[in-house]
Amino acid sequence: MKKQMAAAVVISAMAAVSLAGCGGSAAKTAGTAAAETAAQAAAGSTAGEKASAGAEGGKTFKVGIVQYMDHPSLNQIEENIESELDKLSSDTGVAYDYKSYVKNGQGDASTLNQIASDLIAQDVDVLVPIATPAAQICQSAAEGKNLPIVFSAVSDPVGAKLVNSLDAPGANITGTSDPINVEALINMILAVNPDTDYIGLLYSKSEDSSTKAIEDAKAYLDEKGIKYIEKTGTTTDEVASAADALVAEGVDAVFTPTDNTIQKAELSIFEKFNKAGIPHYAGADSFALNGAFCGFGTDFAELGRVTADMVADILGNGADPASTAVKAMDDGIATINTDTCAELKLDINTVKDAVKPFCTSVEEIQTQKEFQK
Repeated sequence: MKKQMAAAVVISAMAAVSLAGCGGSAAKTAGTAAAETAAQAAAGSTAGEKASAGAEGGKTFKVGIVQYMDHPSLNQIEENIESELDKLSSDTGVAYDYKSYVKNGQGDASTLNQIASDLIAQDVDVLVPIATPAAQICQSAAEGKNLPIVFSAVSDPVGAKLVNSLDAPGANITGTSDPINVEALINMILAVNPDTDYIGLLYSKSEDSSTKAIEDAKAYLDEKGIKYIEKTGTTTDEVASAADALVAEGVDAVFTPTDNTIQKAELSIFEKFNKAGIPHYAGADSFALNGAFCGFGTDFAELGRVTADMVADILGNGADPASTAVKAMDDGIATINTDTCAELKLDINTVKDAVKPFCTSVEEIQTQKEFQK
């Protein structure tokens, strides 16, 4: 019976692959997909069989969490993935063990590669990379292996060549996305200061997550006839120099997408902008936490919880990552730093009224290093 089932799985997999197109690095060749499926069936280790064993026998799944670097948003995501996995372990009786398998690459590609390889060697049941660079490295490290990947906080999974499409990822990978509504954020800049006619675009060229957002920003600014200048950096020192250059240019505001490199440097640059009277608008509330005037976008605590739920659905319920849609979570929350607002001599109530039409809610925050748990 098992042999018949294995044969059926292989035939189905080969038929499915023959219909698939070449969707970038997320797609596999027919030979690779068929071989992997055959190995799964022969070993009796498909996601569905593992899930059945977990539900019936108190299975413990090993969850490898790979954080790209330390910064408040990514830390918040990690904490909420872990707390949700703890809750699921308590509620379902299927244990999700992550405590020995949480690693941080501190933004270094070599370290991230080593982490991914080590976790795979430890036979984790899933990799959970947080942020685009970590997801890309985990995807490469797991190529050809029967190992699901559930990424978190990837702004553009298709552009990063992680999945074929958001609805049908097409390989053993899916996860949660934190896209930024660029037009809404630029409209907020103009609502707070209608005289804005020169905007600085501050980002890192090393992060694929910033590419599309910057392209969208330039297109929208061109449409509105607003002048802009681009400045980039890949280290905190380079970002500080880029911030100095934008101050010297006399821009009216600065826009940054959901960029980990710039966020890491925010505590080093926000005072430069404040002293020059330049509001910094960016794609996450952690920027505002670290001193930027406005952060805009996703609720990262909820993003972490949803990521954990997807992990449980794949491991505990046997869901197929290849056909599990990416969950994009653009919550549209504007977070205003009240300390910075005062330093820029702006009235907080006037600012909140101005940005309300372009977001789902407006929250206030004060400058801190980390979110309070």
